[in-house]
Amino acid sequence: MATLIAAEEQRVEEQSAALKKELGLRDLVLQQVVYVVGTVWVGTAAKLGHQQLIFWLAAMAFYYLPQAAVVIHLSNRMPLEGGLYQWARLGLGEMSGFMVGWNLWLYAVILIATIGLQIGTNMSYAFGAAASWAATSKPAIMLINAFLLAALMFIAALGLGVSKWLHNAGSVLLMVAFAALIALPFLPFAHGKLPASHPFAVAMPAFTLFSLNIFGKMSLGALSGFEYVAVLAGETKNAAKNIAKATIIAAPIIAAMFILGTSSVLAFIPLEKINLIGPIPQVLSTGFGGSSIGAIVAAVTIICLSTRTLANASIAFTGTTRMPMVAGWDNLLPRWFTKLHPRYRTPVNSILFVGVIALVFGAAGIAGVGEQEAFQLLDNAAGIFYGITYLIMFAIPLVGLRRMEPRIPLWLKIASFSGFAVSLLYVVLSIFPIIDVTSWLSFAIKISGVVIGLNIVGGALYWAAARRRSATGAPAAEIA
Repeated sequence: MATLIAAEEQRVEEQSAALKKELGLRDLVLQQVVYVVGTVWVGTAAKLGHQQLIFWLAAMAFYYLPQAAVVIHLSNRMPLEGGLYQWARLGLGEMSGFMVGWNLWLYAVILIATIGLQIGTNMSYAFGAAASWAATSKPAIMLINAFLLAALMFIAALGLGVSKWLHNAGSVLLMVAFAALIALPFLPFAHGKLPASHPFAVAMPAFTLFSLNIFGKMSLGALSGFEYVAVLAGETKNAAKNIAKATIIAAPIIAAMFILGTSSVLAFIPLEKINLIGPIPQVLSTGFGGSSIGAIVAAVTIICLSTRTLANASIAFTGTTRMPMVAGWDNLLPRWFTKLHPRYRTPVNSILFVGVIALVFGAAGIAGVGEQEAFQLLDNAAGIFYGITYLIMFAIPLVGLRRMEPRIPLWLKIASFSGFAVSLLYVVLSIFPIIDVTSWLSFAIKISGVVIGLNIVGGALYWAAARRRSATGAPAAEIA
């Protein structure tokens, strides 16, 4: 078995040789920060009030650090293009790999589909009443989606040599925006807007379904993403070393940004008025908006956040276009998805396909509901798809690595079990919203139906490909 797996690893490395190696350590660190630090999560965490600090620390202990440990171990063991897809395929079997790739692909497509909602909301805070239509007008949201998706497709086709500069700029501007957010409660002209309570007050946690739901989102929703840059291992210089090193460097930066950023949200916004789509622009416009200079600073900072949103969407878009490509290498999807641009060496057909599907998901998500509920529907569905991939990732060290390693370290088993338990909690509770919606039952049915239905579709696609291969009598690697 070990010999067979080594041969498979060699095959993937040979197929990756056609890709350009564009990413270095600096790029990976900045991409970790910009991808993991989602701007919406400080608003989600703030819904817990001053319990947030305890829950952030718990999320880091039981999920963040275990995730980093597992990703570092697996990326060292299998630094392969496709990342988690390859880890699951080699560790748990081909169907597990395909379903990981399918759910990761769905997650990223839905995430990208919310870009119009997020940018529209940011612009409404940056430019005030004159731009309020951008956050509530469904035609406007669709137009923003279409324009931005076309731009993402173009940048993705040019390759990481170009797109990494957008990713790096988005990361730097994100850190600038968070610095402004964190500093805001301490600025003299903002003091008059602060409530009586101290922004860094700590309250003991109350364990309810609501708080556990938020805890799951703070864990898997906010703190996940270390594995995503591993999808691009075949396009990374010295992938085995640099992916692990980037994770170690980025981890403390990300933790500080989340904890201190949530405190600033609590300093300015009442719990019931927190905007879950754009909490940071909401805080900045509130805190800086008392003067003309403050309003300008707020607008500039919010534009910085919008650049981060674009950079994050670009990373997700780039990664998700690699899923059909690597599945095509294994003949689980048509070879059409593996076609590379002759100059830029990017999977152009896969890029086109993902862009069109993301536009369709975006239109479906806003049909018949308000923008806050639409965002929750799309965000929760995407989160469940992502949670499923993490359940499989944490299962690899528990049951899959025995195919490759005779003895699994105890610390890795403990980390994997902790991560698996938190991921399961997140997946189960994500069928429920954390805002008031028209019908909780309808919301849960929509989410469950989408997740179950699309996974049935994924399973059917896999079995169709497996039967087709079986009929030819040839192994996957040799089928045209």
